[in-house]
Amino acid sequence: MAVARAAARSGGRVQLVGKIGDDGAGDALVLALAREGIGHAAVLRDPARPTPLVAPELQSPEELTSARAARADGVSATDVLLADEEVDELAVEGAPGADPSGALLPSDPAERPALDAADIQLALRYLADISVIVAADPLDDASARVVAEAGRYAGAQVVIVVPRGGRVPVAIEGEGSTVLEAPDSDPDESFAVVVGRYAAELAKGAAPREAFATATSAVGWESAAV
Repeated sequence: MAVARAAARSGGRVQLVGKIGDDGAGDALVLALAREGIGHAAVLRDPARPTPLVAPELQSPEELTSARAARADGVSATDVLLADEEVDELAVEGAPGADPSGALLPSDPAERPALDAADIQLALRYLADISVIVAADPLDDASARVVAEAGRYAGAQVVIVVPRGGRVPVAIEGEGSTVLEAPDSDPDESFAVVVGRYAAELAKGAAPREAFATATSAVGWESAAV
């Protein structure tokens, strides 16, 4: 969400493609998106898996177990904890103020909503007039093919973020896309701002070199040749 937020704050018209639980925490995240000026027409809901929550202050096994039990009972752990005015550290993952360094519930990635290639293809059908597609999370080969095909169909520029040392999906190679290597951590969200600002500048019609220079200067980085 940090990339989408940066793009929106840079004047871009942003739609987030994602998947969240069909629960109260998911509703909270949709409201957070709306407050940030980020569209959510392409955010899918998963009735079988809960929206992940970031709980930076939940450190003990007893507290983690209690929060998980609340979710298992069909009650949002956010509602449970925020009922106490002194406890306000649990946040929906991706929402403004969420601490990415905290414990993530559910702890098993298989229990969290996740996009696959078919989901991405479906979500993109909800959107029109796409000028830039940003894949801010790593893509498997099938998802990369969907993104590449959507970019070609819409005449959109594609920006792919890969982990440090990660490979570029085969479907993206030779497509004229921008590939950015993410740092191991981004505590102040500078990298996210660069990606979001870069996408917003591309959408305004800037050439990639000009857009990248604008994006990097916005966070005080010295722009390298692209």
